[in-house]
Amino acid sequence: MTIKVLAIVGPTAVGKSDLAVHLAQKYQGEIISGDSMQVYRHLDVGTAKIPPSKRQGVPHHLIDIINVDQQYSVTQFVTAARRLITEIHERHRLPIIAGGTGYYLQALLDGLAFGGEQSTDRRVQQQLLERSQTQGLQSLWDELYQIDPLTAQKIAPTNQRRLFRALEIWNTTHKRPSEQVNHGSAYDAGLVGLTGDRSKLYQRINQRVEVMMQQGLLAENQWLQEQGGSSLPASHGIGYHEFEAYFKRQQSLPATVEQIKKDTRHYAKRQLTWYRNKMNVHWFQLYEKPEQLAKIESLITDWSF
Repeated sequence: MTIKVLAIVGPTAVGKSDLAVHLAQKYQGEIISGDSMQVYRHLDVGTAKIPPSKRQGVPHHLIDIINVDQQYSVTQFVTAARRLITEIHERHRLPIIAGGTGYYLQALLDGLAFGGEQSTDRRVQQQLLERSQTQGLQSLWDELYQIDPLTAQKIAPTNQRRLFRALEIWNTTHKRPSEQVNHGSAYDAGLVGLTGDRSKLYQRINQRVEVMMQQGLLAENQWLQEQGGSSLPASHGIGYHEFEAYFKRQQSLPATVEQIKKDTRHYAKRQLTWYRNKMNVHWFQLYEKPEQLAKIESLITDWSF
């Protein structure tokens, strides 16, 4: 029997974490975080981790599993998520993927292959790191564009983690990332998406960044700076890399906060575009129309039984 997996997707700041907890309680589920930043210990504010007090006793997986100096790749996510899905299913509970990176979710649900579970090559990673420091990330992006323009167009030249991963795939498998094999999904996936009016979504994003500052985002970044700052893999996420200019006294704190808001808004737009183009999602405007919760529950009930 094909394992059923529920995924809650959508742009940042739409309430995916709270909905996932509610649905996990209703359908006896366990939550697997699909976020590439919530895996890092000590980074709670900027990654918008749901605090234990709001998890309502629902098990959450793939949160706080690595240190800030460790890399995290799509291969690691898919390997861990597949194992967890099997374990949760064997407990007769519903696996729920909450939020996160669209590329990671697609790799998990569509069965993309990445050259084996242990495909991370430390030697290649070190070479890429050294080249980025001497030649700059733009040079690496230009190289990727020559190799695989389809993949390069989906990655910002400043996104070190995704840029390294794409070039690592090429260097270790001699296959373009855009040509990765699709083995077909091993799961019966139900995808619920949360969205809303763009102007209201952007207001929510701006407000959330202000709340993050009140909750200690600056202190969290000061701690990260003490651990190694921009040399750390964890420092490249939104809410963290913007502080590099601030700590170098090249940018004021208000300007840094505004940059985080801007980057988050752009990220939300890219998330929506990704899910709408790549995956078959049932969309709801829950924070604008709370009454749609009943429709979500009806949809899941019909799908799961």
